[in-house]
Amino acid sequence: QKVINQYIIIPKIACTAKGKDLRVHFKNTFHVGRAIKGMLLTKAEEYLKDVLEHKRCIPYSRYDHSIGRCSAAIQFGLTKGRYPEKSVRIMLNLLKNAKANGEVKGLNAEKILIKNVLVNHATEGRRRTYRAHGSINAYCSSNCHVDIICEEVKENVKKEKKEEKKVENNFINPVKHIRRALAKHLKTKKYVTVGGKK
Repeated sequence: QKVINQYIIIPKIACTAKGKDLRVHFKNTFHVGRAIKGMLLTKAEEYLKDVLEHKRCIPYSRYDHSIGRCSAAIQFGLTKGRYPEKSVRIMLNLLKNAKANGEVKGLNAEKILIKNVLVNHATEGRRRTYRAHGSINAYCSSNCHVDIICEEVKENVKKEKKEEKKVENNFINPVKHIRRALAKHLKTKKYVTVGGKK
């Protein structure tokens, strides 16, 4: 996966799923995407289904100013977590789409890995709410775009050990062995002591 001129080049063994202008909160969807990034697609689906049943939670680590504490977040080494059901349902639909796209490309569904999940701000949905004394305030919704990039896991193949050829090199680098070379050189030379022994 390379980025050239702000465009992501997707390899042939990868599959994607995209959702644009989704009517879900950006911050909740951001944390759902962060939680499933790096998981196998099948394991991510099981995890999100557990979140819907409130068996496991989505950990909140970035936009967590007013997030309450959750005991289920202990497994992630955090204290804050939630169960954002709407974001989870939409992410499950996108994972289902990515799985179908991978099968069309001929990828093994059990070896598909979620390489990256990009969640970006979309244009706000603008509505209005009526306040006291005839005033009106904005009532915006923070929508988002979601891009899921999946890749088939490659099997690690061990490299064959090559026989190393021993090359005899008698050259001594004077920079590295300068002290040793000087010591040997000084032993061979005879110096006359000036002043004599006291």
